[in-house]
Amino acid sequence: MLRRSGTDAHAWGLHRFILAVQAGGIMARPILIDCDPGTDDAIALFLALGNPALDVRAVTVAGGNVGLHHTLRNARALVGLTGRAIPVIAGADRPLLGSFTSETRVHGENGIGGVDLPDGPPAAPGLAADAIRQALRQAGPADQPGAGLTLVGIGPATNLALALATEPALAANIAEIVLMTGAWAEGNVTPAAEFNAWSDPEALAIVLACARPITLATLHLTSQALCTPARIAALQDGPGTCRAAAAAIMATVPPTRRLAYAGHPQHDACAIAWLLAPEIFTHRDVHAVVDCTNGPGRGQTIIDRWSRLALPPNARLLDTIDPDRFFALLAESIAHLP
Repeated sequence: MLRRSGTDAHAWGLHRFILAVQAGGIMARPILIDCDPGTDDAIALFLALGNPALDVRAVTVAGGNVGLHHTLRNARALVGLTGRAIPVIAGADRPLLGSFTSETRVHGENGIGGVDLPDGPPAAPGLAADAIRQALRQAGPADQPGAGLTLVGIGPATNLALALATEPALAANIAEIVLMTGAWAEGNVTPAAEFNAWSDPEALAIVLACARPITLATLHLTSQALCTPARIAALQDGPGTCRAAAAAIMATVPPTRRLAYAGHPQHDACAIAWLLAPEIFTHRDVHAVVDCTNGPGRGQTIIDRWSRLALPPNARLLDTIDPDRFFALLAESIAHLP
Protein backbone atom coordinates (compact mmCIF):
# COMPACT_ATOMS: atom_id res chain seq x y z
CA MET A 1 0.00 0.00 0.00
CA LEU A 2 1.28 3.46 -0.92
CA ARG A 3 1.62 5.69 2.13
CA ARG A 4 2.23 9.42 2.10
CA SER A 5 3.63 11.25 5.07
CA GLY A 6 4.63 14.72 6.14
CA THR A 7 4.33 17.53 3.61
CA ASP A 8 3.67 15.07 0.76
CA ALA A 9 0.54 13.85 2.52
CA HIS A 10 -0.69 17.36 3.08
CA ALA A 11 -0.10 18.36 -0.55
CA TRP A 12 -1.95 15.25 -1.75
CA GLY A 13 -4.88 16.00 0.55
CA LEU A 14 -5.03 19.61 -0.66
CA HIS A 15 -4.98 18.45 -4.28
CA ARG A 16 -7.97 16.17 -3.70
CA PHE A 17 -9.79 18.95 -1.82
CA ILE A 18 -9.24 21.42 -4.67
CA LEU A 19 -10.57 18.89 -7.16
CA ALA A 20 -13.68 18.44 -5.00
CA VAL A 21 -14.28 22.22 -4.85
CA GLN A 22 -13.80 22.56 -8.59
CA ALA A 23 -16.26 19.72 -9.17
CA GLY A 24 -18.87 21.54 -7.10
CA GLY A 25 -18.91 19.05 -4.23
CA ILE A 26 -17.77 21.57 -1.59
CA MET A 27 -18.92 25.16 -1.15
CA ALA A 28 -16.10 27.69 -1.03
CA ARG A 29 -15.97 29.87 2.08
CA PRO A 30 -16.88 33.53 1.33
CA ILE A 31 -14.30 35.98 2.68
CA LEU A 32 -13.30 39.62 2.39
CA ILE A 33 -9.62 40.53 2.79
CA ASP A 34 -8.67 43.88 4.32
CA CYS A 35 -4.97 44.51 3.80
CA ASP A 36 -2.07 46.96 3.39
CA PRO A 37 0.35 45.32 0.89
CA GLY A 38 3.13 44.95 2.17
CA THR A 39 5.42 42.02 1.37
CA ASP A 40 3.60 39.55 3.61
CA ASP A 41 0.17 40.75 2.44
CA ALA A 42 1.29 39.89 -1.09
CA ILE A 43 1.94 36.28 -0.12
CA ALA A 44 -1.36 36.12 1.77
CA LEU A 45 -3.27 37.34 -1.29
CA PHE A 46 -1.60 34.72 -3.49
CA LEU A 47 -2.44 32.00 -0.96
CA ALA A 48 -6.10 33.06 -0.80
CA LEU A 49 -6.58 33.62 -4.51
CA GLY A 50 -4.80 30.42 -5.47
CA ASN A 51 -7.07 28.19 -3.44
CA PRO A 52 -10.67 27.56 -4.62
CA ALA A 53 -11.70 26.67 -1.08
CA LEU A 54 -11.99 30.45 -0.54
CA ASP A 55 -14.45 32.70 -2.35
CA VAL A 56 -12.79 36.13 -2.09
CA ARG A 57 -15.60 38.66 -2.50
CA ALA A 58 -13.46 41.82 -2.31
CA VAL A 59 -10.07 43.16 -1.30
CA THR A 60 -10.14 46.39 0.70
CA VAL A 61 -7.00 48.41 1.28
CA ALA A 62 -5.64 50.75 3.95
CA GLY A 63 -2.43 52.64 4.41
CA GLY A 64 -0.19 50.65 6.73
CA ASN A 65 3.09 49.06 5.76
CA VAL A 66 3.43 51.97 3.31
CA GLY A 67 1.12 54.80 2.26
CA LEU A 68 -2.25 54.16 0.64
CA HIS A 69 -1.06 55.25 -2.82
CA HIS A 70 1.42 52.36 -2.71
CA THR A 71 -0.74 49.77 -0.94
CA LEU A 72 -3.64 50.32 -3.34
CA ARG A 73 -1.42 49.97 -6.40
CA ASN A 74 0.18 46.85 -4.94
CA ALA A 75 -3.19 45.24 -4.20
CA ARG A 76 -4.38 45.99 -7.73
CA ALA A 77 -1.18 44.60 -9.23
CA LEU A 78 -1.25 41.43 -7.14
CA VAL A 79 -4.90 40.67 -7.87
CA GLY A 80 -4.24 41.46 -11.52
CA LEU A 81 -1.40 38.94 -11.68
CA THR A 82 -3.76 36.19 -10.49
CA GLY A 83 -6.23 36.93 -13.29
CA ARG A 84 -9.11 37.01 -10.79
CA ALA A 85 -11.92 39.53 -11.35
CA ILE A 86 -12.14 40.72 -7.74
CA PRO A 87 -12.89 44.33 -6.78
CA VAL A 88 -10.10 46.20 -5.01
CA ILE A 89 -11.37 49.19 -3.01
CA ALA A 90 -9.40 52.01 -1.39
CA GLY A 91 -9.97 52.80 2.25
CA ALA A 92 -8.40 54.73 5.11
CA ASP A 93 -5.07 56.46 4.55
CA ARG A 94 -4.51 57.09 8.26
CA PRO A 95 -5.60 55.73 11.66
CA LEU A 96 -8.75 56.82 13.46
CA LEU A 97 -6.62 59.02 15.73
CA GLY A 98 -3.12 60.34 15.41
CA SER A 99 -0.82 60.32 12.40
CA PHE A 100 0.23 57.72 9.84
CA THR A 101 3.58 55.93 10.08
CA SER A 102 4.87 53.45 7.50
CA GLU A 103 7.43 50.64 7.80
CA THR A 104 9.70 50.97 4.78
CA ARG A 105 12.69 49.40 6.55
CA VAL A 106 11.08 45.97 6.13
CA HIS A 107 8.83 46.43 3.11
CA GLY A 108 10.84 48.89 1.01
CA GLU A 109 9.72 52.23 -0.37
CA ASN A 110 7.00 50.70 -2.59
CA GLY A 111 5.84 48.16 0.00
CA ILE A 112 6.85 45.02 -1.91
CA GLY A 113 10.60 45.27 -1.54
CA GLY A 114 11.15 47.27 -4.71
CA VAL A 115 9.80 44.46 -6.91
CA ASP A 116 8.22 46.04 -10.00
CA LEU A 117 4.86 44.47 -10.87
CA PRO A 118 2.69 45.39 -13.86
CA ASP A 119 -0.19 47.68 -13.07
CA GLY A 120 -3.42 45.86 -12.28
CA PRO A 121 -7.02 46.71 -13.13
CA PRO A 122 -8.31 50.05 -11.78
CA ALA A 123 -9.67 50.21 -8.27
CA ALA A 124 -13.40 49.75 -7.87
CA PRO A 125 -15.29 52.95 -6.99
CA GLY A 126 -16.29 53.75 -3.46
CA LEU A 127 -14.73 53.45 -0.01
CA ALA A 128 -13.58 50.34 1.80
CA ALA A 129 -15.85 50.75 4.84
CA ASP A 130 -18.89 51.08 2.58
CA ALA A 131 -17.80 48.02 0.58
CA ILE A 132 -17.38 45.98 3.77
CA ARG A 133 -20.87 46.90 4.95
CA GLN A 134 -22.34 46.09 1.55
CA ALA A 135 -20.61 42.71 1.47
CA LEU A 136 -21.97 41.93 4.93
CA ARG A 137 -25.50 42.89 3.91
CA GLN A 138 -25.29 40.62 0.88
CA ALA A 139 -23.92 37.75 2.97
CA GLY A 140 -26.89 37.64 5.34
CA PRO A 141 -27.04 36.58 9.00
CA ALA A 142 -24.25 34.22 9.97
CA ASP A 143 -26.63 32.00 11.95
CA GLN A 144 -28.47 31.02 8.77
CA PRO A 145 -27.30 28.02 6.68
CA GLY A 146 -24.95 29.05 3.91
CA ALA A 147 -24.89 32.68 5.02
CA GLY A 148 -22.38 34.96 6.73
CA LEU A 149 -19.05 36.41 5.67
CA THR A 150 -15.56 35.92 7.09
CA LEU A 151 -13.48 39.08 7.42
CA VAL A 152 -9.71 38.68 7.23
CA GLY A 153 -7.78 41.68 8.54
CA ILE A 154 -4.05 41.62 7.81
CA GLY A 155 -3.30 45.32 8.21
CA PRO A 156 -4.31 48.09 10.62
CA ALA A 157 -7.96 47.50 11.56
CA THR A 158 -9.15 50.97 10.49
CA ASN A 159 -11.41 49.92 7.60
CA LEU A 160 -13.02 47.13 9.60
CA ALA A 161 -13.60 49.43 12.58
CA LEU A 162 -15.17 52.15 10.43
CA ALA A 163 -17.58 49.61 8.93
CA LEU A 164 -18.58 48.15 12.30
CA ALA A 165 -18.81 51.47 14.13
CA THR A 166 -21.12 53.02 11.56
CA GLU A 167 -23.52 50.05 11.30
CA PRO A 168 -23.04 47.81 14.35
CA ALA A 169 -26.02 45.58 13.55
CA LEU A 170 -24.12 44.14 10.59
CA ALA A 171 -21.85 42.29 13.03
CA ALA A 172 -24.56 39.60 13.08
CA ASN A 173 -23.59 38.78 9.48
CA ILE A 174 -19.96 38.06 10.38
CA ALA A 175 -19.12 34.35 10.50
CA GLU A 176 -15.60 34.97 11.81
CA ILE A 177 -12.97 37.70 11.95
CA VAL A 178 -9.38 36.52 11.47
CA LEU A 179 -6.72 39.09 12.34
CA MET A 180 -2.98 39.10 11.95
CA THR A 181 -2.30 41.46 14.82
CA GLY A 182 -0.81 41.75 18.26
CA ALA A 183 1.67 39.92 20.43
CA TRP A 184 1.31 38.30 23.80
CA ALA A 185 5.01 38.89 24.53
CA GLU A 186 7.26 41.57 23.02
CA GLY A 187 6.35 43.59 19.95
CA ASN A 188 8.14 44.28 16.69
CA VAL A 189 7.68 48.03 16.34
CA THR A 190 7.98 48.97 20.02
CA PRO A 191 9.03 46.76 22.93
CA ALA A 192 5.31 46.30 23.67
CA ALA A 193 3.45 46.45 20.37
CA GLU A 194 3.08 44.64 17.05
CA PHE A 195 2.91 46.94 14.02
CA ASN A 196 -0.74 46.44 12.95
CA ALA A 197 -2.05 46.88 16.49
CA TRP A 198 0.21 49.87 17.14
CA SER A 199 -0.81 51.54 13.87
CA ASP A 200 -4.44 51.91 14.99
CA PRO A 201 -5.16 50.54 18.48
CA GLU A 202 -8.51 52.36 18.73
CA ALA A 203 -9.69 50.54 15.59
CA LEU A 204 -8.53 47.21 16.96
CA ALA A 205 -10.40 47.90 20.21
CA ILE A 206 -13.62 48.43 18.23
CA VAL A 207 -13.16 45.13 16.39
CA LEU A 208 -12.33 43.19 19.56
CA ALA A 209 -15.54 44.51 21.15
CA CYS A 210 -17.86 43.43 18.30
CA ALA A 211 -18.92 40.20 20.08
CA ARG A 212 -18.31 37.96 17.05
CA PRO A 213 -15.89 35.00 16.76
CA ILE A 214 -12.37 36.42 16.43
CA THR A 215 -9.17 34.51 15.69
CA LEU A 216 -5.77 36.08 16.36
CA ALA A 217 -2.54 35.25 14.57
CA THR A 218 0.02 37.10 16.68
CA LEU A 219 3.78 37.56 16.38
CA HIS A 220 4.41 34.46 18.49
CA LEU A 221 2.49 32.37 15.97
CA THR A 222 3.76 33.98 12.76
CA SER A 223 7.38 33.77 13.88
CA GLN A 224 7.06 29.99 13.57
CA ALA A 225 6.29 30.36 9.84
CA LEU A 226 9.88 31.34 9.14
CA CYS A 227 10.88 32.19 5.57
CA THR A 228 14.39 30.78 5.40
CA PRO A 229 16.65 30.94 2.32
CA ALA A 230 15.96 27.23 1.73
CA ARG A 231 12.18 27.72 1.78
CA ILE A 232 12.38 30.68 -0.57
CA ALA A 233 14.59 28.68 -2.93
CA ALA A 234 12.06 25.82 -2.88
CA LEU A 235 9.27 28.23 -3.81
CA GLN A 236 11.35 29.54 -6.73
CA ASP A 237 11.59 26.03 -8.16
CA GLY A 238 8.66 25.94 -10.57
CA PRO A 239 6.81 27.80 -13.32
CA GLY A 240 4.31 30.61 -13.07
CA THR A 241 4.31 34.40 -12.96
CA CYS A 242 2.74 34.51 -9.50
CA ARG A 243 5.21 31.99 -8.13
CA ALA A 244 8.10 34.07 -9.47
CA ALA A 245 6.62 37.25 -8.01
CA ALA A 246 6.04 35.61 -4.61
CA ALA A 247 9.60 34.30 -4.42
CA ALA A 248 11.05 37.62 -5.55
CA ILE A 249 9.05 39.56 -2.96
CA MET A 250 9.94 37.13 -0.16
CA ALA A 251 13.63 37.36 -1.07
CA THR A 252 13.66 41.14 -0.50
CA VAL A 253 12.70 40.96 3.18
CA PRO A 254 15.71 41.23 5.50
CA PRO A 255 16.25 38.52 8.12
CA THR A 256 14.86 39.41 11.52
CA ARG A 257 17.22 40.27 14.35
CA ARG A 258 14.78 39.08 17.04
CA LEU A 259 14.81 35.63 15.35
CA ALA A 260 18.62 35.45 15.28
CA TYR A 261 18.69 36.35 11.55
CA ALA A 262 17.51 32.84 10.60
CA GLY A 263 14.92 34.31 8.22
CA HIS A 264 11.81 36.45 8.41
CA PRO A 265 8.25 35.59 9.52
CA GLN A 266 5.48 35.08 6.97
CA HIS A 267 3.00 37.00 9.08
CA ASP A 268 -0.15 37.61 7.06
CA ALA A 269 -0.42 34.32 5.17
CA CYS A 270 -0.88 32.57 8.53
CA ALA A 271 -4.31 34.20 8.84
CA ILE A 272 -5.32 32.77 5.46
CA ALA A 273 -3.83 29.37 6.29
CA TRP A 274 -6.08 29.12 9.36
CA LEU A 275 -9.13 29.18 7.07
CA LEU A 276 -7.67 26.57 4.74
CA ALA A 277 -5.97 24.14 7.12
CA PRO A 278 -6.97 24.62 10.78
CA GLU A 279 -5.54 21.16 11.52
CA ILE A 280 -1.98 22.51 11.23
CA PHE A 281 -2.58 24.87 14.19
CA THR A 282 -3.11 24.56 17.90
CA HIS A 283 -5.13 27.23 19.68
CA ARG A 284 -6.78 28.33 22.92
CA ASP A 285 -9.59 30.68 23.95
CA VAL A 286 -8.42 33.95 25.53
CA HIS A 287 -9.53 37.38 26.62
CA ALA A 288 -7.70 40.11 24.68
CA VAL A 289 -7.65 43.90 24.95
CA VAL A 290 -5.44 46.57 23.41
CA ASP A 291 -3.72 49.50 25.11
CA CYS A 292 -5.05 52.76 23.63
CA THR A 293 -3.11 55.10 25.93
CA ASN A 294 -0.42 57.42 24.62
CA GLY A 295 2.40 56.04 26.72
CA PRO A 296 5.09 53.47 25.92
CA GLY A 297 2.51 50.66 26.03
CA ARG A 298 0.38 52.07 23.20
CA GLY A 299 -0.73 49.29 20.87
CA GLN A 300 0.20 46.48 23.25
CA THR A 301 -2.25 43.59 23.15
CA ILE A 302 -2.83 42.19 26.62
CA ILE A 303 -3.77 38.56 25.99
CA ASP A 304 -4.80 36.49 28.99
CA ARG A 305 -3.51 33.08 27.89
CA TRP A 306 -4.07 31.42 31.28
CA SER A 307 -7.38 33.06 32.28
CA ARG A 308 -5.75 34.82 35.20
CA LEU A 309 -8.32 37.62 35.04
CA ALA A 310 -11.26 35.18 34.92
CA LEU A 311 -12.87 37.23 32.15
CA PRO A 312 -14.96 35.59 29.42
CA PRO A 313 -12.97 34.78 26.26
CA ASN A 314 -13.45 37.14 23.32
CA ALA A 315 -10.93 35.59 20.91
CA ARG A 316 -9.26 32.40 19.78
CA LEU A 317 -5.48 32.65 19.98
CA LEU A 318 -3.49 30.58 17.50
CA ASP A 319 -0.65 29.07 19.53
CA THR A 320 1.41 26.94 17.15
CA ILE A 321 1.65 26.18 13.44
CA ASP A 322 3.34 23.32 11.60
CA PRO A 323 5.73 25.31 9.38
CA ASP A 324 6.49 22.53 6.90
CA ARG A 325 2.79 21.92 6.24
CA PHE A 326 2.22 25.68 6.04
CA PHE A 327 4.84 26.14 3.32
CA ALA A 328 3.55 23.06 1.48
CA LEU A 329 0.07 24.61 1.51
CA LEU A 330 1.49 27.89 0.23
CA ALA A 331 3.40 26.25 -2.63
CA GLU A 332 0.47 24.08 -3.67
CA SER A 333 -1.96 27.01 -3.70
CA ILE A 334 0.37 29.30 -5.65
CA ALA A 335 0.87 26.49 -8.18
CA HIS A 336 -2.79 26.97 -9.17
CA LEU A 337 -2.17 30.59 -10.17
CA PRO A 338 -0.87 31.79 -13.55
